[in-house]
Amino acid sequence: MVMDVGHQGRLPMIQEAKKYYANISRTIIELYLNYSEEYQLKRKKFRNNGLIVKPIRSNNFNERVQIDLVDFRTLPDGDYCWILNAQDHFLKVCWLRTLKAKSAKEVARALIDIFGHFGAPRILQSDNGKEFRNALIEALKLLWPDLAIVHGRARRPQTQGSVERSNGDIQNILGSWMRINKSTNWSMALPDIFSLMY
Repeated sequence: MVMDVGHQGRLPMIQEAKKYYANISRTIIELYLNYSEEYQLKRKKFRNNGLIVKPIRSNNFNERVQIDLVDFRTLPDGDYCWILNAQDHFLKVCWLRTLKAKSAKEVARALIDIFGHFGAPRILQSDNGKEFRNALIEALKLLWPDLAIVHGRARRPQTQGSVERSNGDIQNILGSWMRINKSTNWSMALPDIFSLMY
């Protein structure tokens, strides 16, 4: 039906509307989309600043894992205000862990849990946040001596592009989950997000 494709954008909705209805103008569809909460949340905003970034290549699972934090301080779930997103760069698989604080201790605890299940990657890549540049994070090398820890360049989020994009997907999926379930207990949904994303 027409509403089923409405959140994919204007053109798919126009094409679908023509199958079922006559005289549905482009203006009407644009009005609907402008007032559709789901469409506004999913709409991508692209900005080309002329920067050319050399892509990071990975050839195997667990060769490079990118980590980042997703901020949920405006909608905490009990004590949980952050989500650690650890994404395998080759398979694009994400492991998510709830955090109570944006601290190296919390990040290290979550990484030990993830690496304990799946093994440590050859390269652990993060941005320059102090929660990632800390003696606790460097201490992971004591547990996994072959682990290389690299940090993206300051104020250059392009080096973390893959995990940054998945952060947006996580926020969209959790937002939809909370609306559908009429619940702000988003931490309950984290185990299910894996199956929704991949």
